[in-house]
Amino acid sequence: MAVDQNMSLARHLWLLFEPIHAVAYFSPEIPEADAALGLRGFWMSYFAGRSAPMGPVAAPVVGATFFNFAAPMVERAIPDAWTFAEPSAVLAARLSAVDRALARLLGDQVDSPDMVEAAELASQAADACPLTGRPLASAWAAVAATGEAPAHVSLWLALTVLREHRGDGHVAASVVEGLDGCEANVALSATGAVSREGQCAARGWTDADWDAATARLVSRGWLSPDGTQLSPTGVDARRRIEDSTDRLALAPWTALGARSTDRLEALLRHLSDAIVSAGEIRFPNPMGLPPVRPV
Repeated sequence: MAVDQNMSLARHLWLLFEPIHAVAYFSPEIPEADAALGLRGFWMSYFAGRSAPMGPVAAPVVGATFFNFAAPMVERAIPDAWTFAEPSAVLAARLSAVDRALARLLGDQVDSPDMVEAAELASQAADACPLTGRPLASAWAAVAATGEAPAHVSLWLALTVLREHRGDGHVAASVVEGLDGCEANVALSATGAVSREGQCAARGWTDADWDAATARLVSRGWLSPDGTQLSPTGVDARRRIEDSTDRLALAPWTALGARSTDRLEALLRHLSDAIVSAGEIRFPNPMGLPPVRPV
């Protein structure tokens, strides 16, 4: 497996499979299915669809689990979403839409032996995810465990477990470093990877929220005095967060083993490239995917 020497195996694999997972946010089949349920707009679809396996949870639970969204943004979608459709209906619509989206994007590949093999390997990795303290990964793992989906949907479910397992670990690593949701966005923006304007729009933070979080990080020595760049202390802290995230995401790949991981990487590369080439996944996008092609 060719992995950039500056990038961990866990991070490389996440970047590789994220476009497959992301069809659940950006392919047209998803808003069509959610609109048919009565859900209103992209963000209600996002919050309801991603949290549906947890049941009809309240806005503070979704906000705490997703971590980096402003509370009012979550509250505009949750719990209103559950008045339009039960979580079980949202989940069923999501899986049906993912089924159709992947079939359209991948064509004959959805029925190929390679797809079956990829789903089996990804499911083995997902089954090896430690789930203690991982609320979103645990919720999606319960869905994946039903084993009732066709191979391409089973692959999506397994990759979703792996993705949320990594995300849960990233939240934990950020909290250990003392960050709240807005501060995490400010620190990320200070790396130059995303803009203040983009993150405020995508996460619901106001200018007052952002300025206050910036001031807190300046006072802690994470940012330059003008609040626009990471200080050496901030660079080290951000590195610790990313390294911890990678370390906490490594267990499923260690369990899968080098040979099987290499094989899955090859299979996912082909599928991910086909989805990226279709042009439906934006780089960067509001879900936080880095502004680089992962394949």
